[in-house]
Amino acid sequence: MYQIRTDLALETQEKMQEDHVDLKGVRFLEEKVDRNLTISTVVIETENGARTMGKPKGTYITIEAGNMDEEDEDYHREISLQLAKVIEKLAHTKKDEISVLVVGLGNRDVTPDALGPRVVDNLFITRHIINEYGKYAFGSEKVNRISSIVPGVMAQTGMESLEIIKGVIKETKPNLIIAVDALAARSTKRLNRTIQVTDTGINPGSGVGNHRHGLNEKSLGVPVISIGIPTVVDAATIVNDTMYNLVTALTQSEAFESMGNSLEKLNDAEKYELIRELLSPNLNTMFVTPKDIDESVKRLSYTISEGLNIAFMKGVQ
Repeated sequence: MYQIRTDLALETQEKMQEDHVDLKGVRFLEEKVDRNLTISTVVIETENGARTMGKPKGTYITIEAGNMDEEDEDYHREISLQLAKVIEKLAHTKKDEISVLVVGLGNRDVTPDALGPRVVDNLFITRHIINEYGKYAFGSEKVNRISSIVPGVMAQTGMESLEIIKGVIKETKPNLIIAVDALAARSTKRLNRTIQVTDTGINPGSGVGNHRHGLNEKSLGVPVISIGIPTVVDAATIVNDTMYNLVTALTQSEAFESMGNSLEKLNDAEKYELIRELLSPNLNTMFVTPKDIDESVKRLSYTISEGLNIAFMKGVQ
């Protein structure tokens, strides 16, 4: 079955619009914060909409920041502030104080997949201090209990992330789970420039076809908000985009017009399958990441952790 891999609901929605698919039960909103910062919201309201989109019902908020891959502390601070607002919106807890477990998904030893563990490294962890000295150790009457875990990957632990997290939840009883993971994008322009936040949870490894058990409220018994940044794109997708540009160029060239027209007659599914066959067997399972991914992951993990610290540690010095 033809399906270009992407974890971003925004990209799926855009693809459906391009193909003129009737998206009943799906709402879309877009807010331009400034010239280089856009916040888009995709709300899947019905089961029919969920089937069409191929994603669970819920709210998917995407922060698109064109310069997010650049070193600009003020710009990243603004992104962190916007992220904090989005997290607060989706958390919508009425309790004065909550206990939050942040889960850093991914493999610390594989740079494009190290986003989750790196975010946890930069978090302001409070649970152990509150348990030992009380919340007044922070000079505030309201302090959220923040704890974290990096469950690793099955090849390292022999256990599903779900199994590990369930055990931690049983002992620590958090009110909310924040799962942070690297994602796969449909478009190269969104690599390291997009943050997706959703209240539907997450399926670790789904973007690269390595499906693991989902982390969501149904499986864990606790509300789950997932945060992710796309760090890889399918190699076949890159070739597909190149082929599209080639076809466009050929149809505009008199010398190659007939060749361009013949390629243009192929639908998206046929083009993608042709590309996968041409790439086979050595490249059709390859995923591509930018060459400066190490610096990008380091910078972006700090941006996300700052957003979490702002959202849950207000009033704490």
